Amino acid sequence: MALVFSCLNFAAHAQKTVSVGGEMMYPAKNIIANAVNSKVHTTLVAAVKAAGLVETLQGAGPFTVFAPVNDAFENLPAGTVDNLLKPESKGTLTTVLTYHVVAGKYDFTALADLIKKGKTELKTVSGGKLMLKMNGMRNIQIIDENGNAANINTYDVYQSNGVIHSVDAVLLPKM
Repeated sequence: MALVFSCLNFAAHAQKTVSVGGEMMYPAKNIIANAVNSKVHTTLVAAVKAAGLVETLQGAGPFTVFAPVNDAFENLPAGTVDNLLKPESKGTLTTVLTYHVVAGKYDFTALADLIKKGKTELKTVSGGKLMLKMNGMRNIQIIDENGNAANINTYDVYQSNGVIHSVDAVLLPKM
């Protein structure tokens, strides 16, 4: 009986482990401990370090992070990332990064439930707002305050202190 329970427990845990950027993301680790291993989030991790947000994202949370992949940063106008990573831009960088974070743990099911009436708005840690809407049966689109859209391309990467969803664009608050 104990062996059956252990196997069931392992299977349930294994289902929540997700590969992102070619590396496994483990639900028992926090957002930072997992993100540093993702090869598709190296720019985001560098930005989080430059903004001094590592300790915050290692905190208890829970947080929902809409994590732009490297390609999303590369699609910004030339020089944008370099400028944001300069020490004198730390305030702006912090605002942009915390605009991708929502207090609470919102997996796909929780987000879809909020959107049931067509769209919903979530307040970000930076104080801005993100509008979310369904764009197909299993595609949630996020619209920033400037009207730009990002699609979630990897859902429900569970962490000990929240959940990460990879997105294909950098979301920008009104500045």
